[in-house]
Amino acid sequence: MEINWTRGPIIGRGSTATVSIAISSSGEIFAVKSAELSSSTFLQKEQSFLSTLSSPHIVKYIGSGLTCENNGFVYNILMEYISGGNLHELIKNSGGKLPEPEIRSYTRQILNGLMYLHERGIVHCDLKSHNVLVEENGVLKIADMGCAKSVGKSGFSGTPAFMAPEIARGEEQRFPADVWALGCTVIEMMTGSSPWPELNDVVAVMYKIGFSGESPEIPGWVSDKAKDFLKNCLKEDQKQRWTLEELLKHPFLDDGEESETSDCLKNKTSSPSTVLDQRFWDSCEISETHLISMDHEDPFADYSESWGSPAKRIEKLAGDEFLSLSDWVTEEDGGWIQVRGDEYEETEKRDGDEDAFSVEGTSSSQAIEEVMKIKMYP
Repeated sequence: MEINWTRGPIIGRGSTATVSIAISSSGEIFAVKSAELSSSTFLQKEQSFLSTLSSPHIVKYIGSGLTCENNGFVYNILMEYISGGNLHELIKNSGGKLPEPEIRSYTRQILNGLMYLHERGIVHCDLKSHNVLVEENGVLKIADMGCAKSVGKSGFSGTPAFMAPEIARGEEQRFPADVWALGCTVIEMMTGSSPWPELNDVVAVMYKIGFSGESPEIPGWVSDKAKDFLKNCLKEDQKQRWTLEELLKHPFLDDGEESETSDCLKNKTSSPSTVLDQRFWDSCEISETHLISMDHEDPFADYSESWGSPAKRIEKLAGDEFLSLSDWVTEEDGGWIQVRGDEYEETEKRDGDEDAFSVEGTSSSQAIEEVMKIKMYP
């Protein structure tokens, strides 16, 4: 079916895509991830995965299509809008680290999302706090499938600081690589920093991960069960790394499961799903209405929760000046290099989010030469 929608303020930027809030003609709010058609290869790849998935722990796909903007074609993916931001922002807003009960609850949810992907033969390849979205009610959803691939496919992808040793060496990227990245993400929640905070050079990080036999330092102040959980995620030999099934049964995730989940969700509201739930659409500058053809019958089926509006976040979004698609790569925020596929393209990032990269059919030594151009996790 076709649906009219209007693009609202930009709420995030990636290397090759921009995320905006959008509203349908019937009042539903959602997020739209957009890229110029000529550079939308990885966005189309993300669409090919998202359109096949349906899980409470994976960001929900609504539809996709082309629009004509600024005298050019733009490729768009429509997804559910998660107003709580990402896990990285949550960690920063919590003083740089999260309490262990909250970490336990979030880790369990991420594991469930990864389990869903792995059961379908999909390796995420770029799990980190920036790519985990947080609903206002405490539910986590894995996002950004642009680096994902079917298990067994050649090449490797990801963010250097979160790469498993075998990936840093240019070996095949399989399910255990996501387990390593999960361990790194748990360390992020515990410390608020990169799993390799002592290193600020990409080549040094990849060399240390791939050839030193070391793993990220586990914080000394966490519980013994948390330490053991991390040790089993971060084993250098991928054959000895625990599977997701084993990790879900680890005692670290069993401690006070019911009470912790209740505490994590307590006093949290959730994000708006219709224009009637909030005020910022009255004051934000928006683009023209688009008519987009969705590739399934009802793009808003099962997308009708009654969500409340966190006023401060909405007001912040309302104040964001709308930026046109042509401005995506002209803002001088500090240069970043995006390395994906066979093309190496200079791009820029916002909000300190580090770049992932993907290399198809490239040897380890060649890959290291290429990633010398990439900035390390801040």
